[in-house]
Amino acid sequence: MSDKTSQVPSVDPPSYDAAAAQHGALLARNGGAQGKGPLPRGPFPLDMPVLNQLRGKRVILASASPRRKQILAPLGLNLEITPSTKLENLSKTDLGPLQYVLKTAEQKCLDVYELAIENSIKSMPDPALVISADTVIVTDNGRILEKPRSEVDHISMLKMLRDQKSHKCYTAVAVLAPREDARDPGYNLETSVEETKVIFDETASNELIESYVRTREGVDKAGGYGLQGMGSLLVERIEGSWDNVVGLPLRVTLALVEKAVFNQSDDEDDEEE
Repeated sequence: MSDKTSQVPSVDPPSYDAAAAQHGALLARNGGAQGKGPLPRGPFPLDMPVLNQLRGKRVILASASPRRKQILAPLGLNLEITPSTKLENLSKTDLGPLQYVLKTAEQKCLDVYELAIENSIKSMPDPALVISADTVIVTDNGRILEKPRSEVDHISMLKMLRDQKSHKCYTAVAVLAPREDARDPGYNLETSVEETKVIFDETASNELIESYVRTREGVDKAGGYGLQGMGSLLVERIEGSWDNVVGLPLRVTLALVEKAVFNQSDDEDDEEE
């Protein structure tokens, strides 16, 4: 991670004893774990230069996915949700899975950034960061699966994934930060594509699959299932990042944020000097 110092002064967190006492006092005040009222305070924000620099600034998540917002929540950023409105009509056949998911994420990121710049007014500064992502499921024969289109399609999709035993989940992340020197094109765009192998439970019954489809949990998810919910009943195990399957690999995203925000020097100019 970057060794740059933050311009935002850090505040030392309370000692472990003080934090535990604070949590206990809140529990007692609220009538215990079953009481009503606000829950005890959770973990304190990460004291990192890049996050301190972004706090209080305009950070846009170019996605309407509540799962991605939830995954990003621990970073403590004030997220503005602005999904891209452009059609995702890139050719799966011409691009292939990796390029398809990457180009889609880039397109979302640039679309939302350009829209934010166009709509910026005095009371709303230009965004300091835009984060986008796209997730697809890829079968063992290379077929790209996105969201199911109907109940029949949904059942067929999950039965196919079960019968094939394993498949891959690809999530592309694109992070954009404006350049301080406004050098063309005026921003840094950092990207990554992460892969996770998902092994379905081959003993999952048709009855379970059909019952799961009727819950409608998976209607808005690539591949038609939610690993973080009841969809876990269909999955035997995964090999790779769990949050990548959910829709946003947090560790990778944080690294891209740091790179986009801090790596703004011009290597060619440095060499000439």
